[in-house]
Amino acid sequence: MRAVVLSDTHAPRRWKTCPPRVAGHLRGADVILHAGDVCTADVLDELAAYAPVHAVLGNNDGPDVAAWGAPETLELDLAGLPVAMIHDSGPSKGRAARMRRRFPGAALVVFGHSHIPLDESGDGVRIFNPGSPTDRRRQPHGTLGLLEIDGGRLVRAEIVPVT
Repeated sequence: MRAVVLSDTHAPRRWKTCPPRVAGHLRGADVILHAGDVCTADVLDELAAYAPVHAVLGNNDGPDVAAWGAPETLELDLAGLPVAMIHDSGPSKGRAARMRRRFPGAALVVFGHSHIPLDESGDGVRIFNPGSPTDRRRQPHGTLGLLEIDGGRLVRAEIVPVT
């Protein structure tokens, strides 16, 4: 299973339509994960034209994103891999342990909010923030995440620059 992971697209201020370099990664995706701050449900509809979408609410998401079906947290099985999603995972200090306590059954926790890409393991869980493809803040590039899952294992995780 090939998953494309996005967060913090901040439409319509930052995301007017799917950027071409993002679209290139979405083609052929089996699933798309969006870790919040979509800002308008139209983005989720646009993404759903590429592959099934799972999204969580961010602090800038309104009622239309909730009505689309995005909860505050989400736990799902992706090809046998237990995955949890949340927008804001809190301060960096103690993050992995906190995510392990919050989602004890998850092997991978996907989050966003900081716009800072992160892929790290600790306390028995892997935590993954794809950054933002459209609002890089102090990062050198806008980014997204790519995950390859096979037989219940995360066989590849990559953060990819798209700007």
